[in-house]
Amino acid sequence: MSTKKPAAVVTHDPENPKGRLNRLGGSLSDHWNSVLANQAANTLWLSKDLKTQKRQYIATAAALIGIGPTDEVEGMIAAQLIAAHNAAMECYRRAMISEQTFESRRENLSQANKLSRTSAVLLDALNRHRGKGQQKVTVEHVHVHPGGQAIVGTVERQPPANSSRSENLHDAQQITHAPQPAMRSQNAEPELVPSASDVERPMSDARRNVARSTEGK
Repeated sequence: MSTKKPAAVVTHDPENPKGRLNRLGGSLSDHWNSVLANQAANTLWLSKDLKTQKRQYIATAAALIGIGPTDEVEGMIAAQLIAAHNAAMECYRRAMISEQTFESRRENLSQANKLSRTSAVLLDALNRHRGKGQQKVTVEHVHVHPGGQAIVGTVERQPPANSSRSENLHDAQQITHAPQPAMRSQNAEPELVPSASDVERPMSDARRNVARSTEGK
């Protein structure tokens, strides 16, 4: 009974240059970088024209270099991004073929939509792995006076419901107080103002001279 021996893995391979192709796969092992680049290239829908195939291979390598993986994890995500993109574009192309049924067109568009969503998820995972999804807030030289409170972050104040009232209040705050002369207090004893009725006038004689009749004398 024959048994297969496990394959030996050589970690210090002299034929494996250290990181010569790391721009493709992000690894110090060029075996890994080479395998990853071939995996990404195998996801292409290759043309029958040899010149076009060469351009497709070069474009795949350029895409990996453009993504710029810095380790093996980023290399895998980059290769899957290329694979999902190629598959999505092929589904979109097939959906545009006129000689097909409505069900076939709908299925191609559905698969293309799922692949596009997968690409977005992979890109988000790559950004989170690189730390782009985290926000860092640095606060320096915060002085808090006695009785005060320090607030770190964005403070938003809701505008008042009555805008006209707010404008009036703002205008009122802009008015400075000016000193005014003191008002006269009420006199302790009221002053009497003479009226025209109080002026003494000569009384006219109410008696009139009436001519007497000579009769009866």
